Amino acid sequence: DKVTAREARVSAAQVAAEIEKSNSVEKPIYCFPPINLLHPAKRNNADGTAEMKENTRRLNETLASFKIEARIINVTRGPSVTRYEVELEKGVRLSKLTSVADDIALSLGASGVRIAAVPDKISVVGIEVPNRAVTTVALREVIDSSEFARSKSKSSFAVGKDIGGACIVGNIAKLPHMLIAGTTGSGKSVCMNSVIISLLYKASPDDVKLIMVDPKMVELSLYGVLEKHFLAKLEGEDDPIITDVNKVIQTLKSLCLEMDSRYDLLKKAHARNVKEYNEKFRERQLNPQNGHRFMPYIVVVIDEYGDLIMTAGKEIELPIARIAQLARAVGIHMIIATQRPTANIITGTIKANFPARMAFKVTTGVDSKTILDRTGANQLVGKGDMLLMTGSE
Repeated sequence: DKVTAREARVSAAQVAAEIEKSNSVEKPIYCFPPINLLHPAKRNNADGTAEMKENTRRLNETLASFKIEARIINVTRGPSVTRYEVELEKGVRLSKLTSVADDIALSLGASGVRIAAVPDKISVVGIEVPNRAVTTVALREVIDSSEFARSKSKSSFAVGKDIGGACIVGNIAKLPHMLIAGTTGSGKSVCMNSVIISLLYKASPDDVKLIMVDPKMVELSLYGVLEKHFLAKLEGEDDPIITDVNKVIQTLKSLCLEMDSRYDLLKKAHARNVKEYNEKFRERQLNPQNGHRFMPYIVVVIDEYGDLIMTAGKEIELPIARIAQLARAVGIHMIIATQRPTANIITGTIKANFPARMAFKVTTGVDSKTILDRTGANQLVGKGDMLLMTGSE
């Protein structure tokens, strides 16, 4: 018994020494990319004051001609759309205003207007009119903003600017999965590139791993140079960007196995999510000899999801739905994009598990309802402007 106890103490001391040795190994310091790699925003000298005054006058005349008792109380000019906040008098129905939306667009000389409620303001309706001169929102502006710097999460990304010009920063871990949809040329690929570049500016290769699926073969190919740093792939595969449908199915199934393995480790560590688990691992409360390891976030980016559904169908949808249902606690998140927002592509299963949805310009109100469960995306301008729904907001 004494010999057994002595051997146990020796083996425990050896394990502690190995853990101390592994933690003491100096890792190279990761240098984040400098902000000057991104192009600065181009200055727009166009002054919209005259345009806003003219539109305000025309809008008042149009409302008066249709005998709608209302008054404009505020005007907010955004990068591509100006919102005219209209306060309706008591007893005036909102449907009376929405029924003359086309007439308002005609009187303002606009391609179309969008009428929506103004957040945090009671009895105020916003009439959104496209600007004649659109101001480009540069990615550098958002990444270099205080909002992006204050966001502590390693999975933060630049969304853009709202109608008031404030920078909007999202967090993939809170979403936890995102659906991007819109017509060709509306800005989906630019948005996906913005998300990926934001992650490169926010996280080190130890914090986030990317799995990229690109059926179009050319959209995400430029990220192949990140193979040894940020990209995760199956063993034995040469190309880090997945383009073959069969390999997509294999990757998703292996991701399901990784998800189950992570849940087992969380169960052993008595941790509820990957954040708690990694904190315990950093504080050396978990023994690597028992299989414990640091878990980076895994972000799966799928461009043109509709093409995969047309080719493989349920073989693709089922593992995606399973990952979307279960994987948020273990740090696996998905971003899928499609230019076909139809009911057989964006099914009820997908909509139930992707609460965060970005809708770019679509052609019909039916497509907008398929993405957002409400109309509005069909009234967008189509030059990168979008509606972002997180949950019910």
